[in-house]
Amino acid sequence: MAARSKARKRALDHLYACEMRGDDPVATLEAALEAGDAPNNPYTEVLIRGVGEHRARIDELLEQYAEGWTLARMPAVDRNVLRIGAFEVLFSDEIPDGVAVSEALALVRELSTDESPAFVNGVLGALQRDKDQLVGEPNL
Repeated sequence: MAARSKARKRALDHLYACEMRGDDPVATLEAALEAGDAPNNPYTEVLIRGVGEHRARIDELLEQYAEGWTLARMPAVDRNVLRIGAFEVLFSDEIPDGVAVSEALALVRELSTDESPAFVNGVLGALQRDKDQLVGEPNL
């Protein structure tokens, strides 16, 4: 598994665990860093901080683009994979958008339901398609 793929998996683990416990992912990351328990790959930290910083807007867009689905109704793994993928597609220039979508699909294929890859692909594909419009919006 490539280093960035592992970083995404670790970021997903962190975001998922924090959501289940009701903890703030960035605050939890900060506490881990202070305790000398930093993630092995710096990209894990980039993803956690990025999702944390843009979470309100990401969640708003996911609600808008996940037709017929609320965030609460989505499986927790899908919800957090979508947050990571949306961050990478909309707010990060470190990797191509297609790679971000492909990596998100790999995570849900491995960790979620049989229907999840099609759902995640549809949502992230729509965000990717509308990226130019969305990036130009004042809230983004």
